[in-house]
Amino acid sequence: MSNRKILPTLLVIMISFLIFSFWKAYQPQPVRLQGQIEARQYNISSKIPGRIDKMLVRKGDQIKQGQLVYTLLSPELDAKLEQAKAVSEAEEALASEAKKGARKQQLETAKDNWLKAGVAVKLAEKTFQRIDNLYKDDVLSEQKRDEAYSKLQASRYTEKSAKEMFQMTQEGTREERQKAASAKARVAKEKITEVEAYTAESKVESWHDGEVSQVLLQTGEIAPKGFPVVSIIDMQDAWAIFHVTEDLLKDYLQGTEISVVIPALGQQLYRFKVSHVSVMGDFATWRATDASQGFDMRTFEVEARPLQDIDNIRVGMSILIRTE
Repeated sequence: MSNRKILPTLLVIMISFLIFSFWKAYQPQPVRLQGQIEARQYNISSKIPGRIDKMLVRKGDQIKQGQLVYTLLSPELDAKLEQAKAVSEAEEALASEAKKGARKQQLETAKDNWLKAGVAVKLAEKTFQRIDNLYKDDVLSEQKRDEAYSKLQASRYTEKSAKEMFQMTQEGTREERQKAASAKARVAKEKITEVEAYTAESKVESWHDGEVSQVLLQTGEIAPKGFPVVSIIDMQDAWAIFHVTEDLLKDYLQGTEISVVIPALGQQLYRFKVSHVSVMGDFATWRATDASQGFDMRTFEVEARPLQDIDNIRVGMSILIRTE
């Protein structure tokens, strides 16, 4: 009698299990999305070429903004700096001379030349007067008179030129020339500043905090202009990147908070917030969104940033997102 009661009970249990199994099989399966951790990377380089004199960091070092990373050896810049200083001194001297005007000795020389020319004029006048009288008495020819007159005119022009030179020396350098000389002196000074700025580039400092990820050149090697000698990664500016098909995109719009697992750090859930969504075009495989219409399913790149500090996080770590 008891067996007759047990069999129907077992039958009911088996039927219930089968019904539950069929129901479970037709339920939507959770989708697991996988992505990875990225972080901000900076390259450290110099605006000038040169030979690396000292490399002061290694891979894995934590460096701070303003910290000296490496130095360059550039004798060419030292030579250019000395040249710029010499040119500046010369231009300063010329500008000072233009501002002060002629020296006392120059003034006296110009005056003496003017007086000397005046004496020559007086002598030429007397000589011409004597020859002119002799010409009138028919003692000398007209040719001799013309020659004396030409010498008189020439001495007068010479006196005029000497007088103008003396006056110009008294007045000093023209204002325009003084301004030009001062401008040249300023240009020479700016050249020194320019060379010194390039010289300062021989001491290369970091502009950011971060961890050294790559050191591409070592002491003694030639670093070209702008070459990324050292790379650093700022893990304080890290984010997750993953790809979502457009049928799931409504759950990952900008500003949405999600929970992720980072397997390398265990099974703890971390909260992230979607910060950026961008289209990436057609994905590798074709998938129909609607079976009746059939069109390509597009995939979007999604970035999400952590809402809290995560210890020991590294670039390239996988993240897992479970979608119910």
